[in-house]
Amino acid sequence: MRETVLRVHGRDEMAMKLLFWELEQHLKSSSGASVVAIDNKIEQAMDLVKSHLMYAVREEVEVLKEQIKELIERNSQLEQENNLLKNLASPEQLAQFQAQVQSGSPPPSTQGAQPPAQLAAQNSGPSA
Repeated sequence: MRETVLRVHGRDEMAMKLLFWELEQHLKSSSGASVVAIDNKIEQAMDLVKSHLMYAVREEVEVLKEQIKELIERNSQLEQENNLLKNLASPEQLAQFQAQVQSGSPPPSTQGAQPPAQLAAQNSGPSA
C-alpha cells in the first residue's frame, strides 16, 4: 500500500488538525456509544433468557402440581385399601404381618392372592 504524505502549512494545517481531532472525538464517542449499544443488547438477551426460564419453570411447576395431586389421590386409595384389609384380616393374620414387618422379612408370595374387593365379598357373606 502506497502512502501519500500531504504537507500542509498555515491555515490548512490548522484545518487538518481540527479535522483529525474531530474525527478522533467522533470515534471515541462512537466507541462509547457502541459499548452502550452492546450493553443494551446484552441486557435484552438476558431479559429474553430470564423470560424463557420463567416460562419453563412455570410449566414444570404445573406438571409437578398435577403429579402431587395424582399421588395424593393414589395415597388415599391405598389408605382405604389398607384399612379394608386390616378390617378383613383375622387377628392371627395381623400378628403374622406385624412379626414380618418387625423382622424385615418379605411377605409371603401374593400369587393366587385375591384382590381386596373379592376378599371383602367372601368375608362379608353369611357366616355359619
